[in-house]
Amino acid sequence: MSEPVLAVSGLDVSFVQYAKGLRTRTVPGISGLDLDVAEGEILAVLGASGSGKTLLAQAILGILPHNARTGGEILFRGSRLTPARRGRVLGREISYIPQLVTSLDPLMPVGAQVRIGLDPAIAERERRRLFARYDLQHHVARHYPHQLSGGMLRRVLFATSVRDTVRLIIADEPTPGLHTEAVEEVLRHLRELAASGVAVLLITHDIRSAVSVARRVAVMNQGRLVTLETADAFTGDGADLRHPFARDLWRALPQNQFSPGGTEWHS
Repeated sequence: MSEPVLAVSGLDVSFVQYAKGLRTRTVPGISGLDLDVAEGEILAVLGASGSGKTLLAQAILGILPHNARTGGEILFRGSRLTPARRGRVLGREISYIPQLVTSLDPLMPVGAQVRIGLDPAIAERERRRLFARYDLQHHVARHYPHQLSGGMLRRVLFATSVRDTVRLIIADEPTPGLHTEAVEEVLRHLRELAASGVAVLLITHDIRSAVSVARRVAVMNQGRLVTLETADAFTGDGADLRHPFARDLWRALPQNQFSPGGTEWHS
């Protein structure tokens, strides 16, 4: 097998906080996390709020708060993702689709935002191609974010994040608050990206959406990777799931009669 596009090994993230006076304490965030994502794969990372999913994305992107301390190793295409290398590949080979559409600049037309980072000689042509790819009409380019619907803003986010040179996309909760049709549209775009060979790290708490597009599912709890399951094991009563915590998450869904097995898991 070819080497993974992204490989995270023994990742630790903690935070130094001041207590009384000048005394400090260390608060753990992620402990000993290992995972990898292959070319053309969608790996879903599931977990409740506070489980460490977004910290994982921030660690890869190098946007952790200043009081964060990290350990372990992050490899991108076989080489360490050092700060210097991260500066070269972010936006070009690694792209981020944020959770909030408010990440778009409210004072800039969306067409101009899609052109950011593109070669000026081809920026407008590429903008038109991306608008066509994501079903955005040409006149939308002149609009500001507040003039567009939530679904259209999601499409603009994809257009600003996708470049032909991108090999890894980190999508952080791309579907919250969207109606069913809009969710399906986002998932379709992720499938298309994976089909083109891009590795996709999908961070979400939406189990059903995750297992509909992912090949594997990483389940996190309290900053640890609890289990790595195949997506097709999330079916029926979850009997094929290897870890009781994953089974409890699956069985607790409304469509599964809110019937967790009662298993407790502690880090």
